[in-house]
Amino acid sequence: MWSLDEIVNSCNKTGLSFPEMVIARDSERSGMEPCSVRSIMSSRLDDMKRSMEEALSGDHRGKFVGGEASLLGEYGNASSPLSGRLVLEAAKIALAVSAYNASMGRIVAAPTAGSCGILPGMLFGFEKVFGAQRESLVDALIVAGGVGQVIARRATLAGASGGCQAECGAAAAMGASALVFLAGGSAGSVSHAAGITLKSILGLVCDPVAGLVEIPCVKRNGTLVALGIIGADMALAGIRSLIPPDEVIDAMRSVGNLLPEILKETGTGGVAVTPTAMRLRRLWEDEAKGQGDN
Repeated sequence: MWSLDEIVNSCNKTGLSFPEMVIARDSERSGMEPCSVRSIMSSRLDDMKRSMEEALSGDHRGKFVGGEASLLGEYGNASSPLSGRLVLEAAKIALAVSAYNASMGRIVAAPTAGSCGILPGMLFGFEKVFGAQRESLVDALIVAGGVGQVIARRATLAGASGGCQAECGAAAAMGASALVFLAGGSAGSVSHAAGITLKSILGLVCDPVAGLVEIPCVKRNGTLVALGIIGADMALAGIRSLIPPDEVIDAMRSVGNLLPEILKETGTGGVAVTPTAMRLRRLWEDEAKGQGDN
């Protein structure tokens, strides 16, 4: 049974930490040695950090997006941001990585390309603001991966199946759990951070303008780190999701099934069919046609 409650109960019974339990369970299912599982996740963290550094190193642009991370960084350097240092840093990284993806840069889909900026934003934002040892970040990524596994098995991580709640929503929940671990929270708090965060994003539609993972995807990456961070703070404060986190995930699956197809990555609903979005789509199609003719 794929269950956050099962992981937490096993942690409490054995004394293992959340990442240790995730590795033990994954090792049992895959037949791989625990050290091999950890090595793979360590490599993924390196890939994610390299992608972030590449994203922040230049002005990477997609068809409609680019430059947002630089603007946010300049704003943060010139003023006292309302959202605080961690949120601003995490959002800057999330915007940069997501725009890098739009420019065909290499990213780590965590859990998807459309939500690729959220987890690195939260992990490396925490590292920059508070400091964190590399091995602790590996553990945090394992925590996020464990939460993502449960969401994938009980619901979905695909916008085409569940809307953006299943992509950016899952990423924010994974990041919230990872931050709780980094801050020294209990296994129970790790789980509740995911539940609190997911409850706040149920029903979010997937409505990419012109079918590209740019509008509104990039800015959702930037804003949803804030939701995950406050979800983590609430869990660390001792606040609990009265609806068990596993049931929240099940509710997400149910909501996704109820969403009409036009709101699930088809680009035929939501902001994707606003007048401006339709104009942008025609411009992109005309440009693509012109390139094809040449």
